Amino acid sequence: MTTTVSLGREDIPGVVAAIVLVNVVGGAPAALGGPDSAWFQSLVKPGIYPPSWLFGVVWTTLFTLIGVALYIVWDSERTGTRRLALALFVGQMVLNVAWTPIFFQARNLTLALGVILALFALLVPTTGAFARVDRRAGLLLVPYLLWVAFAALLNYRFLVLN
Repeated sequence: MTTTVSLGREDIPGVVAAIVLVNVVGGAPAALGGPDSAWFQSLVKPGIYPPSWLFGVVWTTLFTLIGVALYIVWDSERTGTRRLALALFVGQMVLNVAWTPIFFQARNLTLALGVILALFALLVPTTGAFARVDRRAGLLLVPYLLWVAFAALLNYRFLVLN
């Protein structure tokens, strides 16, 4: 059962806080080490690998959309569906945050692929649960779901090529 949370001026601080929280949590692993390492630079890049600058733009955009979706769900009526949506969200966010250090610091492309496939598998019901709370929240996660699918393909191609 979908409800619609009406967002007004009074929600701006909460929306901004959710966006900042998701961007900080999601972006922290990349700040600790990412694609600038000599190891990563030495890898054979798949033909579908986008320009490096695009990752920051995409992730910031996605984390912003995710933050808005999170706020909508958080601010919705307290139900079992909302609790499930939030629990799934936390689980997928843990996997999201875990992927970067596994790939870049541990240099374990196989485990990273497993983590991103698990992330995708958990993101599907998360998106559905968000949509059951508020259709807009679910729709806001669709670009994230698509990007994670693409990132999983990239991870697989890195594994095959290296």
